[in-house]
Amino acid sequence: MGFWIFMLIMDLLIPLTMIGFGKLFTNKTPQNINYVFGYRTKMSMKNKDTWEFAHKYCGKIWFVLGLVLFPLSIIPLLAVLGKDIQTVGIVGGIVCCVQLVPLCASFIPTEYALKKTFDQNGRRKKV
Repeated sequence: MGFWIFMLIMDLLIPLTMIGFGKLFTNKTPQNINYVFGYRTKMSMKNKDTWEFAHKYCGKIWFVLGLVLFPLSIIPLLAVLGKDIQTVGIVGGIVCCVQLVPLCASFIPTEYALKKTFDQNGRRKKV
């Protein structure tokens, strides 16, 4: 039972991180463009406007995906409650790997929105 609880906690780290940083980035972007913390891509770091846009956009995506992933991460582990350590570990590992897909895939719509909203120099396109 102890390992099952450990795997549950580990598998909830990604959704909780997405919810927390999603809320943080939506409400308050990092003040300075930096290479250490935040949504750091070539396009998002062009200027303050692209930096804030990318954080708010990605933050909304992460918040929603985190809320969806949270219960979806618990369900498979409930199915292996009371099973042997190997089964719990395999299911927990699969859940974690599946969570990484939407986490990483969230960059695709964010970069698309940046390219749709800004030109290659980071200036907003005329509507």
